[in-house]
Amino acid sequence: MNETKPLRVGILVARGHALENWELMILDRILAAPGLELAAVLTQPYPFGDGKTSKLFSWSARLEAQALARQPAYSPKHFNSRRHFIDCYESDDDKACPPDNITPASLRRLKLDLVIRMVPMSMADDAIAALPFGEWAFNLSDRRSADVDWYGYAEVLARASTADLVLYAKCGGKAGRFEIARASFNIKPSAARLSAFVRERSVTLLLRELTRLADTRRFDPSAFAGSIVDQAPSPGDLFRYGCIVAGSVSVKAFKSIRARLRAESAIWTLYTGHGHIDDFDPSKAVEIPPSDNSIKADPFLFQEDGKCYLFYEAYSHGDRKAHIAVGRFDGDALTQVGVALERPYHLSYPFIFRDGDQIFMIPETHQARRLEVWRCCEFPLKWELHATAFEGQSPADSVLIHHGGKWWLFTNLSDFHAYEDHCSELYLFEVDGPALTGIRPHKRNPVVIGSTEARGAGRIFERGGRLLRPSQHNAYGIYGYALNIMEIEKLTLDDYCERRIRTVTPAFKAGLHGCHHFDAANGRYILDARLTI
Repeated sequence: MNETKPLRVGILVARGHALENWELMILDRILAAPGLELAAVLTQPYPFGDGKTSKLFSWSARLEAQALARQPAYSPKHFNSRRHFIDCYESDDDKACPPDNITPASLRRLKLDLVIRMVPMSMADDAIAALPFGEWAFNLSDRRSADVDWYGYAEVLARASTADLVLYAKCGGKAGRFEIARASFNIKPSAARLSAFVRERSVTLLLRELTRLADTRRFDPSAFAGSIVDQAPSPGDLFRYGCIVAGSVSVKAFKSIRARLRAESAIWTLYTGHGHIDDFDPSKAVEIPPSDNSIKADPFLFQEDGKCYLFYEAYSHGDRKAHIAVGRFDGDALTQVGVALERPYHLSYPFIFRDGDQIFMIPETHQARRLEVWRCCEFPLKWELHATAFEGQSPADSVLIHHGGKWWLFTNLSDFHAYEDHCSELYLFEVDGPALTGIRPHKRNPVVIGSTEARGAGRIFERGGRLLRPSQHNAYGIYGYALNIMEIEKLTLDDYCERRIRTVTPAFKAGLHGCHHFDAANGRYILDARLTI
């Protein structure tokens, strides 16, 4: 059997400009990825065309980046600029030609499958037509000048719920645009922070799509929707933008000071009612309110000996870490039982489940830099460590399900350099059960990208022949803004597909700012809701 040839990738970068962290990360990941080959790094001598921005904008953008989006320099493990740079600005007959012309002949000699453009200036249509899979680019690459980028400004000015990252391709002789992949991310307090964060997330999105193409050699992008380029902000825009950012930063600074003084904590409340994941009505739910010494979030229900127990993240007002506590329902009233698990690090999301006659719990332990599985020794308050996995990594909100004769682990790993984030990437693994001694990653990891759907929000349910996954909808700059119900349509080691069938916003009760977790058992459901931002 002949081995599949690697996908030969070219990268088009700006001549005379130092590579940014996200560009170095892309080059590094391509070099490290099986099935991909970094065949050329091309330098564009006029990467920004005639695009210019005002001196006021350039100055303010640099100041903002230094203050709000500073990050450590990325050190490549595989990429070396002296070894990997290739210029190919030449004519078909190897005679001199305009320096901004990449010719079809030069691309064919390099046997490139595609070129990833990191600058606003595209290649000529005839050059793009010489590439089997065209020229790829991100929408954020189009919002750049020589000294500043303006991705995120329009979203912050419009007070948008999210910002879109779009990977698109130009293909064929007329080089029409086609959408490859799209992801939405929560708004940040400033465009500089948002731009830096989304650029880091773009690395994972690009590598997933390149790997998919290398594996399948199938390329069927969809029609492109929406516009790509918006103008750099005007002086009037900058004044409005400055007022918005100043307000956001002041609020965050005030909250940070109060948190350090242990006078500020996110306050959540619980709501319970009768129903199932596919028919619950939160407007009819009964509140289980918090108190200063008992704030509850991430609730999981569990039936044992005919009684309904509640496991949840518990903390007092001003605490810096939480533990796992247990309560027991008597009707809709909750009686405190005790502390199930407490560690030197933060615990939350106590996913509890049964396997045969054994009871297990997988709390969220990303501060310990590993995933932990705990086994119950004496229900409900005595637990022992049963297994660990993903040592040195940062998994959060993990769920195990047994479906189709296999065990599947869903977890929100944070693959990051400067910006740790558990809301944007959902990873899937086939495992051998709670022991986690055998772990096989899904071929398309991360299977979901974007803060509006990726992060888990409770256990996964099989209901009426359907597989339903609660997920968080993080938007409007709020963590835990809303709750999605996703239907998983395909679940194999090679394929994953889900669709959103419902979104529950905090409007179901007055005075709420968010809702981000759901669970149900024996006809009772429970969800949490955010009382503060």
